[in-house]
Amino acid sequence: MSAALRSVVTGVGARLPERILTNDELSERVETSDAWIRERTGIRQRHIAAAGELTSDLAAAAAREALARAGREAGEIDLLLVATSTPDNTFPATATAVQRKLGTGPGMALDLQAVCAGYVYALTTAEALLRCGRARRALVIGAETFSRILDWEDRATCVLFGDGAGALVLEAEEGTGTVLDRGILAATLSADGRHYDHLYVDGGPSSTGTVGHLRMNGREVFRHAVAALVASARRTCGDLGIAPAEVDWFVPHQANRRIIEAVAKRLEIPEERVVMTVDRHANTSAASIPLALESAWSDGRLQPGDLVLASAIGGGFAWGSVLLRW
Repeated sequence: MSAALRSVVTGVGARLPERILTNDELSERVETSDAWIRERTGIRQRHIAAAGELTSDLAAAAAREALARAGREAGEIDLLLVATSTPDNTFPATATAVQRKLGTGPGMALDLQAVCAGYVYALTTAEALLRCGRARRALVIGAETFSRILDWEDRATCVLFGDGAGALVLEAEEGTGTVLDRGILAATLSADGRHYDHLYVDGGPSSTGTVGHLRMNGREVFRHAVAALVASARRTCGDLGIAPAEVDWFVPHQANRRIIEAVAKRLEIPEERVVMTVDRHANTSAASIPLALESAWSDGRLQPGDLVLASAIGGGFAWGSVLLRW
């Protein structure tokens, strides 16, 4: 095969708010219990942003760590992409707030909104811009303060989510055009708006003029999530002629332990090769995959050359998978 530009990961960073909210503390606010939450979701705690701590603050902190680990200065970044459903303001883009806090620019800066699938959408978008030469180095951030859009009296949703941010530095490098290259190798994205009402926020500038709260039909989300994630993972790996079971690490969106286990079982990926952080982070939406990647990298599991499959699904429904070699 001919040579190809690959989007290679050169740095990874993360930021979690200091405040930890345990299941036991939640049980003092709503009718629930640690046992009930753990049995149904696998979650035991989540991080909650402090008063005045913005999505851009978490994003900028994760970005600084990723840049330091990549050995890059903020000014060397010419594409800054933030995947988020909880921006600082309706506009301008939270990415521009991060740009200002990092002291980077001018350069491309934009937000991408695909809810929990936001990070796989953002990686795929950044990869396309790097591959076509529109940018050379990208900072791709997933950042959320979902605690700001939760109905804290709704036990079906408030127990599921947390706040945080994760970031990757991607750099365009020449590859051989084979599956042995480092970087993003394949991706599959999709959405089906017919399921819009199963996971949504009941507010917005154009509809109610309010921020609104998250609403979810849990049964339908579970049913569609497993099928969509399995199909997406198979298609993405199939584009390279491999089976999902051949990857070194499966890094799914961290929504629910039951969903993760069901998807991994259907893909024939053993439990020891599934990166799981949902117990500590809960569902951090677009931040969950980069946070999980950083966790696996910092504890030594994720090594250069490892083949990583990341898959996610979120409101819309929107979903997708990215296959990359670390």
